[in-house]
Amino acid sequence: MSEAAYVAVDWGTSSFRLWLMSADDTVLAERRSGEGMTTAATIGFAEVLNGHLGAVSAPSSLPVIICGMAGARQGWVEAGYVDVPAKLSAVLTGAVSVEGQGRDIRILPGIAQRQDTAPDVMRGEETQLLGSADTALSERLVCMPGTHSKWVNVRDETVTAFSSFMTGEVFDVLAKQSILKHAVAEAGSFDGDHPSFEAAVRAASANPAMLTNLIFTVRSGQLLHGLDATGAAARLSGTLIGAEIAGGLSIAGPDATVQLVASGRLQGLYEAALRAKGLAYQTVDADLAVRRGLSAAAQSLFFSSER
Repeated sequence: MSEAAYVAVDWGTSSFRLWLMSADDTVLAERRSGEGMTTAATIGFAEVLNGHLGAVSAPSSLPVIICGMAGARQGWVEAGYVDVPAKLSAVLTGAVSVEGQGRDIRILPGIAQRQDTAPDVMRGEETQLLGSADTALSERLVCMPGTHSKWVNVRDETVTAFSSFMTGEVFDVLAKQSILKHAVAEAGSFDGDHPSFEAAVRAASANPAMLTNLIFTVRSGQLLHGLDATGAAARLSGTLIGAEIAGGLSIAGPDATVQLVASGRLQGLYEAALRAKGLAYQTVDADLAVRRGLSAAAQSLFFSSER
């Protein structure tokens, strides 16, 4: 078995992922839990991390590289932001140290867009951008789906603009707390091939100004046209994702390649949505991207002087 060289951690608001890594970036062990920033702020960030380090028998000398909400203002140590236009390499140089822990622990900063008319921030996604870098592309438009999806324009590996979309959170609120909860209450699972999903993507991406009207058709379509609960949920999802795509496309030039960084069910839905819109795209697994980004950071911060 390869010898452990460092530990990589993706610390979200509600999730925690840790990988024990070798010098050649092979995963030796993995830990996942629900001990995200919210929980760790109560328990203690050091206690959470040390518990997982002990579980994978990580030697006390191993350095740790962290991305995500551990670097937020409410996190362990505030890591701040690199301002747009932001070279991805600047994310590495902006890492901050966690003092008093007996090992070298660094937290990567986020990226901020400070324009008065379009303020925006990301934290964690910058590491996925590092891990999905493609030097063959002069410009890429990166879509990272999630509770708060990100669309990021990257030109010559510099973030030039990005937009956040509260697609996942809005879906959850509408499905649980609005009048639409009655329409989707008995919904089953659906995928991107559901006809109601595809039709909704096309309608919303073609006319995003009608978004709230299109959302209401989830209810009226059920009352007047017999739309079932699963079809209603698929229509709601497709409507929100379609409007998101229309907004995301607006921040890049016509020659940008769409790069989808996703995994699991969201990957399938967004791939289907991009096809429905007639867009060519490349897909990069989200877990692999964040791990590659953390590996690039570890190699730069911990080992570059040794080479």
